[in-house]
Amino acid sequence: MSDLLDLLGSSAYWVAVLRIATPLILGTLGVLWCERAGVLNLGIEGIMVAGAFTGWLAVYQGLPLWAGVAVAALTGATLGLLHALLTIGLALSQHVAGLGITLLATALSYFSYRVSFPKVNTPPTITPFAPMDWLGLPVLSAQTPLTLLALALVPVSAWILYRTPAGLAVRMVGENPQAAEGQGLSVASVRTSAIVGGSALMGVAGSFLTLSAFNAFFFSMINGRGWICVALVVFASWRPGKALIGALLFAFFDALQLRVQQMGDAGIPYQLYLMLPYALSILALVLVARRATYPQALMKPYRKGER
Repeated sequence: MSDLLDLLGSSAYWVAVLRIATPLILGTLGVLWCERAGVLNLGIEGIMVAGAFTGWLAVYQGLPLWAGVAVAALTGATLGLLHALLTIGLALSQHVAGLGITLLATALSYFSYRVSFPKVNTPPTITPFAPMDWLGLPVLSAQTPLTLLALALVPVSAWILYRTPAGLAVRMVGENPQAAEGQGLSVASVRTSAIVGGSALMGVAGSFLTLSAFNAFFFSMINGRGWICVALVVFASWRPGKALIGALLFAFFDALQLRVQQMGDAGIPYQLYLMLPYALSILALVLVARRATYPQALMKPYRKGER
């Protein structure tokens, strides 16, 4: 018990929590913007893979780190536009289109990696973002600028969503697209903008792993984080502030299981420790989701003029 208390009291543990939470914060905000506009985007897993690869490849080819982040965001936005064309323009199933985007983006990323590095056994490396030692704060100083960006985007997203006409338009098309159309809004344009912007955030979430947390791209590095982000949006009741709490909660459990494995009984299968963050997150999701108020037009295709 004392070992656990020492662990929770150490700054190194909370540094790990914030580092693990960063891509979840960015990805969850991206999903939140899409779903607030009434569109489910299950392409997040593939978009994060593509963002991780293209951002890393851009830096490997000589571009600055922030240019790599921009490339990852552009990659995500492009895939988001494709998702919008399928789900809004053609009114296809949002589930099927999202899964198709995930498969397409993942396969293209792996194929491009193999084509770019056909004879490489060890992934090439880059120089990633450096910690922000100049901040002089115990936990934040050990983080990189992308973590600071992720934290800043939470209040910015909340302000845009609840304090600006653009945010009101997004919420209207997600709740009642017919009423939004009656007010002169283009439902298709608003939804497309939300999907493209949200997908850009998903791309940046993936780039954090290759440009900040690690210094290379390798297969399966996203490891289901996209699906966790989809669940965290439900946990957060589609609110940016609660999305931050949900991401930190999952990261808390994930960092805990890594350290409990190191100091736990060797007779306990390690799979039980790996299961811990997911099991506890599912429990929290079940307890919260029953009271969640979801956007009323979520996953409902809309054509102009329909009633």
